Parts: sequence; C-alpha cells; structure tokens
Amino acid sequence: MEESSSEKQLRIKKQFDSFYKTVLKNEMIDYERARSYRLKHEISFSELTEGELEQLKTDDEYIVESEMFRVLDYDIKVKDELIGEALKYLPEKKRNVILLSFFMDMTDTEIAKHMDLVRSTIHHHRVSSLQALKKIMEGIRNGEIK
Repeated sequence: MEESSSEKQLRIKKQFDSFYKTVLKNEMIDYERARSYRLKHEISFSELTEGELEQLKTDDEYIVESEMFRVLDYDIKVKDELIGEALKYLPEKKRNVILLSFFMDMTDTEIAKHMDLVRSTIHHHRVSSLQALKKIMEGIRNGEIK
C-alpha cells in the first residue's frame, strides 16, 4: 500500500529530525573531545611564570643589523654593528685573522696553516689588529670616523 503525501512528509520530517539531532550530538562530542585535549595539553600564556615566558621569547634578527664577511670559504656574520663597521677599516689579512680567531674559534696555528703564514706572524697580526680595532671603535663612537 502506498503512503499518502502527508504520511510521506511526516516520515521525511522525522528522518530529517533524527539526522540533524545525530549530527548535532556528534558535533558536541567532537567539540568536548577537542576541548578536553586542549585542557590536558595546552596552557594559557597567562598561566606561565616569568621564567617560562622568558624561555619562549625570541629576538628577531635582521641582516641590516649585522655585517657579513667571507673568509676562507666561510661566511662569517658579525652581529655587533660597531664591531662590524670597525672591521671594515682593517687590512684584509688582519681582518681575516681576527674573524677566524674570534668568530671561528681557530688557533693561531690553524690560521697560519690556512693562510700559509707562520704562527708568530698570525699572533702579531691578531695583537696589532685588536689594538687598531680599539682605536677605530673609539673613533666611530666619538664621531671622528665616518
């Protein structure tokens, strides 16, 4: 026996009613599950201590604020603007000795080997370069240089 159109409409309404209630119930379950997970695994920034916040902090670094030097196939980044500027005033050999010594942690012997010089020459370059750097940096700070 065929159902009448009003019975058919009523059946469709009941099916739709059941369907959307099931969908809403499942959405609520998913929401509660996600909320429960967040409560277990996430923490609000306001709940962190100063020390924990400090560990999460990061400072942006921009190329503009640093100088790049190329020495013996190494790209050496000098983050301090004053030191980077002062290094530009040194002769290339002396600048290379300083960069390799202080930024690449090479010994005088290692630097001498790479630059085909004797260790005492490297030592002399490093000492005289440091003295020159000090004077150059003072000149830059006082506005006497550049």
